[in-house]
Amino acid sequence: MSDDTPLTLMFVMLFALVLLSAFFSSSETSMMSINRYRLTHRANGGDRGARRVLRLLARPDRLLGVILIGNNMVNNLAASIATLIAIHFLGEVSGPAVATAGLTLVILIFGEVTPKTFAAVRPDAIALPATWILQPLLKVLYPLVWLVNGISNSLLRLMGLKQIDGGTEKLTREELRTVVHEAGSMIPHRHQAMLISILDLENVTVNDIMVPRHEIAGLDLEDDEETLLAQLRASQHTRLPVYRGHINDIIGILHLRNAARVLSAPEFTKAAIVQEAREPYFIPESTPLHTQLLNFQQQKRRIGIVVDEYGDVQGLATLEDILEEIVGEFTSDVAGTHKEIHPRDDGSYIIEGTANIREINKALGWQLPTDGPKTLNGLILEYLESFPSAPACLEIGNIRLEIVDIRDNLITSVRCWQQLRRVRQEAE
Repeated sequence: MSDDTPLTLMFVMLFALVLLSAFFSSSETSMMSINRYRLTHRANGGDRGARRVLRLLARPDRLLGVILIGNNMVNNLAASIATLIAIHFLGEVSGPAVATAGLTLVILIFGEVTPKTFAAVRPDAIALPATWILQPLLKVLYPLVWLVNGISNSLLRLMGLKQIDGGTEKLTREELRTVVHEAGSMIPHRHQAMLISILDLENVTVNDIMVPRHEIAGLDLEDDEETLLAQLRASQHTRLPVYRGHINDIIGILHLRNAARVLSAPEFTKAAIVQEAREPYFIPESTPLHTQLLNFQQQKRRIGIVVDEYGDVQGLATLEDILEEIVGEFTSDVAGTHKEIHPRDDGSYIIEGTANIREINKALGWQLPTDGPKTLNGLILEYLESFPSAPACLEIGNIRLEIVDIRDNLITSVRCWQQLRRVRQEAE
């Protein structure tokens, strides 16, 4: 009975050491693969376990030091005990070799691959409880950890690594886009689209979303009073630019709420319109949308006149236009929302040449290039490199465009359709 007791004790110790090896291995993997952003969120919410993990991760060299020291001590001790057990049964000749092979297999399966795989899949389930052991163990083994880290960090500095702390790296805009896309069902698709649109505001400028100058509805003070009165009564816009003779000579912006006082006055005069108009707010055409959104907020404005580098009016931008870039159009009816896009029964579209390319892409899900001309007319002229003397046909990517009408040196309408054959080939 007494002869078997030491052998039984060695088997128990070997089993315990394999479990400890699994603990250190899984702790290492879970600590390194845990989602730090989720961890920070939990810590800010008062989760003490998350705070302990963050404290350990603040110095990854010390964390890895205590884990690897513990793991190596456990594995070496397990190797010694396994050798003694093998010698007892197989003798001193073949015992060590069998012990090495057998323990390697056991450690590989039960102490490395299995626990590390589990920790990689469910890091939170391992990392948070493991801190109860790793924190005190770090204090006990701190002199040895300090010595090992000192030598290791010196070698790392010689290799050019100066910073050893585990501060969380900041996400770039493109990385954040990937995070939003990978969120899947955790974030509704509609919300994902809004978040992506916010991230894209920096890449979009005011002249991408403005109302072109030829589409601006305003009050020309050189018109007679009856014409101005009819415009005010029939206007579908809340704010109207007031100019004299030419759109470049803008006097102000008239809000229809103030126009009501003009209409209710005993006598309708142009001077009353000028008096009620607010001074115009001008916007450089290259202003990024995220900057302009803040400018509208700071200036307490909802509408601005877009000008180029020479001060000439290029168009008109509103707060609603920027908000639509984030939340999408306020109606899902493509034909009603995009009056320049006319669907046909054969699946093609008749699109006016003045249509904005970004609006076409958003409405139809196409990918026409947006880094050059802003309108379909400009895009076609850029590709043709000359003004067509007659209707012509061209391809841009997988979009086929057929010029339908040319008028006054302007491509007024284009028949467009997506070539499905090419789309299928690309998908394959």
